[in-house]
Amino acid sequence: MPLRRLPRQLVAYAFSGGITAVAHYALLIGLVELGGVDPVPASLAGFALGAVVSYTLNRWLTFDATRSHAQASWRFGLIAFGGFLLTGVLMHLFVKVAGLPYLPMQLVTTLIVMVFTFAGHKSFSFADREGG
Repeated sequence: MPLRRLPRQLVAYAFSGGITAVAHYALLIGLVELGGVDPVPASLAGFALGAVVSYTLNRWLTFDATRSHAQASWRFGLIAFGGFLLTGVLMHLFVKVAGLPYLPMQLVTTLIVMVFTFAGHKSFSFADREGG
């Protein structure tokens, strides 16, 4: 049973992630291109907005949560904070240290952080009903 649910969860997670990414990237690009904000803090602002969107969609669509909202929200916040830190470190290394363009490096960062956050949210934040 858990193996059949995993593909559905991955599709739902990708869908939720797509909507989350639109929110994140819209804020990121708007801040950088229109506001003249440095890409690293702009990426972190986008991540924070995306985290709110992600929590809502993943609790509703992706995971068969067994934890209450009160229990899941602080756990989600902890995993999201790890993703926030990872985003900041990676974007700093890619953009500031290596001098690479911010938007392609945000795509790479997003993919890396997505793997980390899916695993954390599935097992820790929402306590997926069947654990698989």
